[in-house]
Amino acid sequence: MLVVAQISDLHFCGDSDRRNRIAGVLDYLRDRCGGAANIDALLVSGDLTDEGSVDQYREAANTLVTGIRTLTLLGNHDDRAAYRSVSRPDDDSDAYAPINTALLLDGLLILALDSSIPGRNDGALSEATLAWASDRIAAAGDVGVLVAFHHPPTAVGMPFMDSIAQTDPAGLEAFVRSHSQIIGLVCGHIHSPSAGVFAGVPVMTAPGVSSTLNLPFEGDDVVNDTQPAGIAFHIIEGRRLTTHFRVVH
Repeated sequence: MLVVAQISDLHFCGDSDRRNRIAGVLDYLRDRCGGAANIDALLVSGDLTDEGSVDQYREAANTLVTGIRTLTLLGNHDDRAAYRSVSRPDDDSDAYAPINTALLLDGLLILALDSSIPGRNDGALSEATLAWASDRIAAAGDVGVLVAFHHPPTAVGMPFMDSIAQTDPAGLEAFVRSHSQIIGLVCGHIHSPSAGVFAGVPVMTAPGVSSTLNLPFEGDDVVNDTQPAGIAFHIIEGRRLTTHFRVVH
């Protein structure tokens, strides 16, 4: 059995209340869950910062220390060049190229794909990113694959967020259907835990750390910062994915 923790939409911005919410989640991962001893990987699925500034990425880098192997995705509030300058200072690729990473565990490949589009709130997975992901799957051999990105590929029943989801998920659908090893897709962006199906596999969204976004029947305001921060725990046994959610007060 493998455990992949997922936190999303941290929105570092220098605010002490925001940082306290983030710290509470990190303490939960480190202390109550045994940290690196019990959790095989941590996904931070986008919107690491609120405005994509270098100072905010420095705040994130100094705070996100858990001892757990971590993959960080970018979201619509992030900036590729600023992120690279802080977290990848030796990266000599195009400053605004997608940032994709992979982690191969015993029996599981995790792909962290960049669905952000510079200067826009909606998202997409480029042909180059999907080709890169296909190459990683081919190289990994006969293992399950968990694919992570920021923007959900399907509507989630939140009109505003549905308007800034992935713009054309047809390429992703073809990618998923062509790789039977894929056991599930995990996303962020909507600040709300949800479960659905896309291209025949489960698709899960993580709760927000910085805030929760309301469903249409929960109120007129989009943002609800009275709800506690949350974590998703993805349990992988063979090719079976089970997701549990926790709130952190």
